[in-house]
Amino acid sequence: MKEDKNQWIKSRHKILTFLFRPLLFLLSKLLYHIKIDKFSDPDHRPYLILANHQTDFDQFFIASAFDRPVYYVAMEDIFSMGFVSKIIRWCVAPIPINKASTDIKSVMTCMRVAKQGGTIAIFPEGNRTYSGKTCYIKPAIAALAKSLKLPIAIFRIEGGYGVKPRWASRRRGGTMKAGVRRVIEPEEYKTMTNEELFDIISKELYVDDSTVKTSFPSQHSAEYIERVLFVCPDCGLSEFRSSGNTFTCEKCGKKWNYLPDLTIQSEKGPSPFKNASEWYNFQEQYIRDLDLSAYLDTPAYREKVSLYETIVYQKKIPLYLNSEVSLYGDRIEISAPDSQVILLFDDIKAMACIADHKLNIFYKDKLYQLRGDPRFNALKYCNLYYHAKYLKEHVNDGEFQFLGL
Repeated sequence: MKEDKNQWIKSRHKILTFLFRPLLFLLSKLLYHIKIDKFSDPDHRPYLILANHQTDFDQFFIASAFDRPVYYVAMEDIFSMGFVSKIIRWCVAPIPINKASTDIKSVMTCMRVAKQGGTIAIFPEGNRTYSGKTCYIKPAIAALAKSLKLPIAIFRIEGGYGVKPRWASRRRGGTMKAGVRRVIEPEEYKTMTNEELFDIISKELYVDDSTVKTSFPSQHSAEYIERVLFVCPDCGLSEFRSSGNTFTCEKCGKKWNYLPDLTIQSEKGPSPFKNASEWYNFQEQYIRDLDLSAYLDTPAYREKVSLYETIVYQKKIPLYLNSEVSLYGDRIEISAPDSQVILLFDDIKAMACIADHKLNIFYKDKLYQLRGDPRFNALKYCNLYYHAKYLKEHVNDGEFQFLGL
């Protein structure tokens, strides 16, 4: 019997879950040394799973914990990889979301999946953490959760920043744990305001791995920390270079060691920051106070990248390979030998850091992607853009200044 085309949920999803769940559980244990608490519900109800986001394997931790197909809300990047995307959609049918706007279509798809009895998983941060702390969560998640009318399973992942921080390429020693820490029933939240539910979700998902009292040994613990750090406490805007367990400011030459307990130690004198989380907080405040007018004629950064255009839900087209990008206080310029692309901040709808060294730029009706070398820091582009956007939209009104993560 042929399945209804309007059905998001397919019978094959259940079969594939049954076949691959043991493998994903085994891989998770082998690669991440994680203890996953399997979730049990004798009534086999559908759930809305809300999880914090630490590693690129988090979705597999969830899949290992639940004995049913899980439909993940995922950003458009995974839907634009040609044949690979087709395989992903056929196997697990993720729900696409557009980061550049309030995606009504994604909300409607979630409601459709919920009505069909499907379990939905969302990472409300929309980003993996760079600092070890749970990132900013949009308050709209509470309204969406209430509209779906599903029991909410709070799935918390801990230790991921130690085992595999977002900015790193290699896993380290140490252990992780993950599992459902609380279920919020519809009867419990139906009388709550959106603000009350949001407050509970935020508190239950909050993790600060920088305070974990354990060791994550590695001979490469500092490698690629320049993907997250770009402000030196002595030099201001700068660039870093990492090797092994050490990283160096390219401007002043000062060196730091990244230790197995996630603390940072200066090679000479006391370190102004105990860990990467403190450094990250300092860096964000530095950007919030930054005078962008100083970078209207001279770029803050200039480096080599490749520029692609993403045809959403289809493919990525290379436009300029090995071009030069310049980051100004009000624009991004990409220069190739015979042409130039100028992306004014005023015409950019949103930016998003992708994976470890890629940047998505939602420009007018197009989606561009910058890809740098393995040391490329996409975060600084996001931070400067959102700082400029905030300065234009807010005038000393005390509103929280969102910097893209």
